[in-house]
Amino acid sequence: MEKCHCAERKKLHPRDEAEKKALISRLNRMEGQIKGIRNMLLEDRYCVDIITQVSSVSSALKAFSKELLQRHIASCVVEEIQGGKEDAVEELCELIKKIM
Repeated sequence: MEKCHCAERKKLHPRDEAEKKALISRLNRMEGQIKGIRNMLLEDRYCVDIITQVSSVSSALKAFSKELLQRHIASCVVEEIQGGKEDAVEELCELIKKIM
């Protein structure tokens, strides 16, 4: 029976406080927007207005993903390649496929 590699896939990446603060700030804004959408539904607001807000959250989430991907490539991927980890590029390609 093959060994389970699930634990090996769980990686940690320490982030500095400025990076955490910037990413959390983006998430907090999106959370506020989503709560606003919920309130719009409860208030029976016009569909177009709600969809406009949903589009805004979707764009914000994409921007968050791009920011995180950029940081991932600049740090994690570069470090793994420099460390001789050959599957780093394959993992990156799979990640890009997921977000496209």
